Amino acid sequence: MYTLCSVDAIEEESAQGFNVAGRSIFAVKKEGAVFVYVNSCPHIGIQLEFQPNQFLDTENRFIQCSNHGALFEIETGACIVGPCSGQSLIPVEFQIKDNHIVIKSGSE
Repeated sequence: MYTLCSVDAIEEESAQGFNVAGRSIFAVKKEGAVFVYVNSCPHIGIQLEFQPNQFLDTENRFIQCSNHGALFEIETGACIVGPCSGQSLIPVEFQIKDNHIVIKSGSE
């Protein structure tokens, strides 16, 4: 098990990136709910953010790939606009324990 951070460490409508066991992932908080994904665009497999922890579009409504502007739903990871339409980000299984986001290291 690996603790990413406390739920409160991620501001509402923002995201934070992490490296766990050599794998890049990120967590997003929206309306109090947390979502965790592998940091890889399904189009060409690159990391999504251009600057650290900048995973969301300018309105904080969608996850955005900085390379080609693809937009993904925060709640599902589904690509709704861009060259990877119909594909999805890979979710990472997690639990909230004592107000902390916890994953299995190496889990997809």
